[in-house]
Amino acid sequence: MSAHAEAALHGDHDHHGPPAANRSSRIEPTILGMFLFIGSEAMLFGAFFTAYFFVRVVNPSASDVWPPAPYEFPKFVAGVNTAVLVTSSFTMHWALQSIKRNNRRGLQAGLVLTILMGSAFLLTQAIEYAHVGFNTSDGAFASVFFGLTGLHGAHVFIGLTLLTIAAVRAFRGHYTPEHHHGVEIPGIYWHFVDIMWLIVYAAVYLL
Repeated sequence: MSAHAEAALHGDHDHHGPPAANRSSRIEPTILGMFLFIGSEAMLFGAFFTAYFFVRVVNPSASDVWPPAPYEFPKFVAGVNTAVLVTSSFTMHWALQSIKRNNRRGLQAGLVLTILMGSAFLLTQAIEYAHVGFNTSDGAFASVFFGLTGLHGAHVFIGLTLLTIAAVRAFRGHYTPEHHHGVEIPGIYWHFVDIMWLIVYAAVYLL
């Protein structure tokens, strides 16, 4: 038997399961998958932004004043909420860097703080909805307002769900400096949610 055939025979005995998948990128497949998913989510938000700016362009009363009188957006409350959500990105980054340094306390604290701030953001947004003074039946501007902010709120809720799962696993000691995709992938999604809110806040509340 040739050396090549012998090596192949030994390899068949040593390997179990399907062969390793080919990798065309240096990025881990799970992280690449999250980036591709975020790309599709960005297109979804793009569709909502298109509707939002279309309403503003075709609505004569919105060309000078937005929202149309007599309605007002709580810009200060939204600004404070924005600061809370942006801060949560820093605590998320702290959590990821902590597990890379095998600092489990930092990981746990970072995840808990991120979850608390994300929950505070959602609660504040719910209170804003209750006191904003209009609903989806009060014109196209109201529909796009609730559509954009509500879509983002739904993404925050999904992010909080992922982070809660990560936090439970963190307290059970599931992550190591070498294996922490369960923290990194939700973290990437959370940063996307934060960045998208900055765009929503600027477009809806400031422009």
